[in-house]
Amino acid sequence: MLQSRTLPRLINITRSFTMSAQAAGPAPTWPRSPVPNDRPRVKTAACLIIGDEVLNGKTKDSNSNFMAKKLFDLGIDLKRVEVIADDVDEIIEAARRMVKNYDFVISSGGIGPTHDDITYESLAKAFDDEGKLEYHDETLKRMDESIKHRYANDPSFTKPTPEVETARKRMALFPAGAEVFYVNETMWVPIVRLQRKLCILPGIPRLFEGLLEGLLEYIELPPAEERPFRVLIHTSMPEAAIAPFLTKLSQRVKAEDIRVGSYPKLLAGVDVSLIGLDEARLKEIAQEVATELQGEVASAARVGEEKK
Repeated sequence: MLQSRTLPRLINITRSFTMSAQAAGPAPTWPRSPVPNDRPRVKTAACLIIGDEVLNGKTKDSNSNFMAKKLFDLGIDLKRVEVIADDVDEIIEAARRMVKNYDFVISSGGIGPTHDDITYESLAKAFDDEGKLEYHDETLKRMDESIKHRYANDPSFTKPTPEVETARKRMALFPAGAEVFYVNETMWVPIVRLQRKLCILPGIPRLFEGLLEGLLEYIELPPAEERPFRVLIHTSMPEAAIAPFLTKLSQRVKAEDIRVGSYPKLLAGVDVSLIGLDEARLKEIAQEVATELQGEVASAARVGEEKK
């Protein structure tokens, strides 16, 4: 356990993880890893949020929401989002199950310098009985460069104790044999990937979002023509009044792989959503919905091409 006098120093050092403070001169940048030719093909995805602080309400998760919106626009079907505790057994079970069931899995959180940051060691055990960890030299180098820049003109910065240095280096202690690649030139934090599917990301939203954006270039996305269409129909009728019709409609078009949703707008009626691959069929059903619910088609476009 860290002694109390070391905590201020540790806090100062780990601030560099966000690279949010002012420092002298331009911030360092690093080359991105080459994009391989054999990128994994992705159609389905899952998100694993790890952290007691999310479960106890201290931290609000925005990462799964960002991921959901991003993947939906790309035509990737996000099948599952789970929030679990900082517990080795829970992390192992969830990681194994998600890797088995989905093409693309993102974990968020638990990769900092403190004792409860156990994601790397837990995931090492999930896919290797020995659970070996090893320091990654390039990540240590980039981390050091980031810290030196962060504290270049900070007179309060002091050389870290060996104890603090060990804690900091935990952020570059990865499962042995994992893929490590860099997708954002302004961030020293890499993507650590296991089983060609599970990508381990930090929980800090700015880092998570920047890394996820960069990561998308390193997977094979569904081609644009395979992305579904979405039609929105707006009605001023209350949701309870349209529920019987929508229930029957949903059952009737399920075999056509068309999803029906309803989204009430406060004191402003309901938006009915139709999502599917057959544009002509969706527009046909949309006219039926508009007529039945005394509404009108508000928008119709391929997912990802809709007006924001």
